[in-house]
Amino acid sequence: MDRTRFFVRVAAVYALIGAFMGSHMAGGGGLELSAIHAHILVVGWLSMFAFAVYYKLFNIPKNSKLSVIHVWSSFIGVFGLTVGMWLYYTRPIEGMQTFYTIFFIVGGTILLIAFVVFAIMAFVHGKFISEE
Repeated sequence: MDRTRFFVRVAAVYALIGAFMGSHMAGGGGLELSAIHAHILVVGWLSMFAFAVYYKLFNIPKNSKLSVIHVWSSFIGVFGLTVGMWLYYTRPIEGMQTFYTIFFIVGGTILLIAFVVFAIMAFVHGKFISEE
């Protein structure tokens, strides 16, 4: 898998969703979804794009288990956090509050794991992170 291409494409989708939400909120005059909009843009667009840049700039081995864990936990975590947050705040179906809360928490936890793995990679693969 080309990690850079994957992250750029996913980031582009989140950028589009975040921009659409912002436009919709501005046009409708309601800011009820602003926290969700912000998280979609920050963890969905900016973080995923930053990860794409990281994999493009630094020669992190493709067979790195940390890299595989990072890619998939990032993807699943961002989706889980942002969709879980939307479900939690909008509650589209009554009686599902416990499910929404768990979805939100699990998504956020997986995303936190992704960031921990990223930090570990910065040290484990440190020899590949250089100006040379």
